[in-house]
Amino acid sequence: MAELVTGEAVALDIRVARLASRGCAVLLDLMIQLVILYGAVMVASMTSLVADEAWAAGLTLLAMVAVIVGYPCAFETLTRGRTLGKMAAGLRVVADDGGPVRFRQALVRALAGFIEFWTLYSAPALIASLCSKRGKRLGDMFAGTIVIQERVPTSVFGPVAVMPPQLAGWARTLELSMLSDELAMTARQYLSRFWELLPDVRDSLGQRISDQVAAVVSPPPPPGVRPEILLSAILAERRHREEWRLARRRDARLRRLGRAGWTAPQPGPAPAMAMAGAPPVPPARQGPPAPPPFSPPKPGQPQFLPPQNYGAGPYQGVLPPALPAGGPYRTGQYPKGQYPSGPYPG
Repeated sequence: MAELVTGEAVALDIRVARLASRGCAVLLDLMIQLVILYGAVMVASMTSLVADEAWAAGLTLLAMVAVIVGYPCAFETLTRGRTLGKMAAGLRVVADDGGPVRFRQALVRALAGFIEFWTLYSAPALIASLCSKRGKRLGDMFAGTIVIQERVPTSVFGPVAVMPPQLAGWARTLELSMLSDELAMTARQYLSRFWELLPDVRDSLGQRISDQVAAVVSPPPPPGVRPEILLSAILAERRHREEWRLARRRDARLRRLGRAGWTAPQPGPAPAMAMAGAPPVPPARQGPPAPPPFSPPKPGQPQFLPPQNYGAGPYQGVLPPALPAGGPYRTGQYPKGQYPSGPYPG
């Protein structure tokens, strides 16, 4: 993973193409170019039967330039950074700011690629890619581009963070107001790539991230808990509280809309103009019915919340303990630690 800053000063996490996938894409492109070049040279050599040998040499040189330089330049310009080899490997060339590659950049990459891939057995491209943090070859450095992995496998095992049953009671008493979004995103990325890391790297990185997270939450975690289990419990509780907050806000908005009057007024008597033969006025349409009142579940009891409060369907969760029956729940109104999830809008 690498951080890419767009022209609007927005930082994005991108997956830089690895050397193996780039090598496969280059190998496929070279094979296609060799096949096209062989056919073009055969056609150019046949012109020597009806024309001067200078014509054959000129057409051969033109075919070589068109295949070696024109092939990657035309494909990357027309397909927004993808040649046939890159399409097969799921790669794409983009500018350093994340924008699509331009003709000038594609031309510079193609000209540099002639030196990198068609001379010295691709040694310049290999050495430059190994020395660059983002795997850039010389053409990428000159053109200001980067090759990213376009097809990223998605997880099909549900959410990354799941609440461990043995930590559910401790997680409900957490104070998470000091946990920043950046640190939470770092922990989430670690959990999403947990099985891709080597065991030693996995343990050391997890311990370092869990120490940073445990330093900004309270109360301290129970002893003897593995880092990935601890991070999963904290992130699952954080997601649950955010969903609860959004659900209460949406329910309050729906209730306000219901009180404002969604039901249209009943049509009155026909006006005088209708008596004179004018077309009748259609009755006003009834608006959508007011949503049913929402009553939060009892504290500490797992309940199914109404579907309109969660877009993904009923959510089964346990609320923080000892919530009052009504009124605004604001941070600072009660003793610290009694309502650890921040402001609960009424």
